[in-house]
This record gives sequence, structure tokens and C-alpha cells, in this order.
Amino acid sequence: MAGAPQFEHILVEAAGPVAVITMNRPERRNALSVPHMRELTAAFEAVSAGPDCAAVVLAGNGPAFSAGHDLAEMRDADAAFLEEEFRVCTRLMTVIQEIPQPVIAAVRGIATAAGCQLAATCDLVVAAHDARFATPGVRIGLFCSTPMVALSRAVGRKTAMEMLLTGDPIDAERARAEGLVNRVVPADEVMDAAMALATRIAEASRPVVGIGKRAFHRQVELPVAEAYEYASGVMVANAAMADAREGICAFLEKRAPVWRHA
Repeated sequence: MAGAPQFEHILVEAAGPVAVITMNRPERRNALSVPHMRELTAAFEAVSAGPDCAAVVLAGNGPAFSAGHDLAEMRDADAAFLEEEFRVCTRLMTVIQEIPQPVIAAVRGIATAAGCQLAATCDLVVAAHDARFATPGVRIGLFCSTPMVALSRAVGRKTAMEMLLTGDPIDAERARAEGLVNRVVPADEVMDAAMALATRIAEASRPVVGIGKRAFHRQVELPVAEAYEYASGVMVANAAMADAREGICAFLEKRAPVWRHA
């Protein structure tokens, strides 16, 4: 991708209006070290600033999407390092939800602990039939407290508690039934399915999609009355946009809209 920063732990490329960010530490099962998370954050910020980027696909090279935090890095760490590690992790998850482009996780293999958190934080998830999702920290004496934040907002409370308390993985089909995954496909079709979903999203007006993503994440935790008040204001602002007027005219005139992305 022209003009993008150079990275050690990830790959970044453009496929038309879709940016593809690939975690590239297969020998460590894409464990989320501090440098790795910083690079991911920088990559999301860089691609989101591109005027032609409409969606982002996040994938992992090798047999795993991500095995979570890099435990070798944490083993002898002092409190200051651990505080920084979880600040960096929180920043990564926040950026994924703050950028205007929808982020689609393409999950093959395992997504465990912070890797499960990463998938759950993404706006959409496409998973391979053999993908597994788990928050197994309790089994090693480190409860998955930060992964719990994303997980408990993606699945029901009982399922989240079961995963957190037992550490047992759930398969892709159960993850879809519980709301963590959107689509389940054969392993060799995961990227194609994620790209197809991203391309479909890219057909819409980019600023309109950005408004919608931001509004979704803000309203979902509000009480219903406050959510409607907020969403009504968003609709008013959206309706005044050039692309909204173009879309309405195109619908009434039975033609395809021509977006100005404004």
C-alpha cells in the first residue's frame, strides 16, 4: 500500500477499496506482543486515513488467527510493563471501533484470550468451519478480564461466563449461534468470503457507513430512550448529506446512485 508505514509483525495491502491487514507472526501463532499491538494500531490508523478505504479485513498468517497475549513477554514483567501492555491493548481495541471503516475479522484456527477479544472487537467476523474461540486464562491463573469486555458485548452473558469460567473453546458454528460470528465457511474460503463482505460494504457511501458505525457503537450501550434521542439526531444530520439526497433521488428514479462520498 503506497505511503503506508513499514512493519515487522504485520502485512498491509490494498485490494481496491478494501485494506487487508495480516498478522504475520505464524511461528508465535500471532501472539499479541506489545510491538505487534502497536503496529496493528498504527496500521488501522494509517489505512483509515486513506480517502479511498471503505472497509478493512484483519487476518492472521499461519495456523492461528491469534493465540492472545505473548506470555513469554509477560512471564517476568514488572507492574509498569504490564500496565503499559494493557494500555496498548486497550488502545488497539478502541481504535478498531473508532475508525469509520467496518473491520472484518477473517478467522482461521484458534482465536484465544486476547485473540478472541480481537475478533469480538471487530465489527464482523467470518470464520472457518474449524475455527475455535476461547478465553482460557482461568486455566493458567490469569482470568481473561480484558477479553471479557469485548466478549460479553458480543455474546449472551451465560455463554460469556461459561467461556470465561471454564476456558473451554467453542466451535465456529456455536460462535455463530451465539452472535460472535457472522458467517462460517470452509477454511480455504475464509478470505474470499471476508473480501466479498467487505466489497459489498464498499458499494455504499463511505461517510454514511462511517456515521452508521459510529452511531451503532455509541447507542448500543445507552438506555432505549437515550438511544432513540441520539439516533434521531444522527438521522437528521445524515439526511442533510449530499449522498443521502442522491440515494433518495436514485431510489425514486429507479436508478443506481452515484456517490460523491460527501
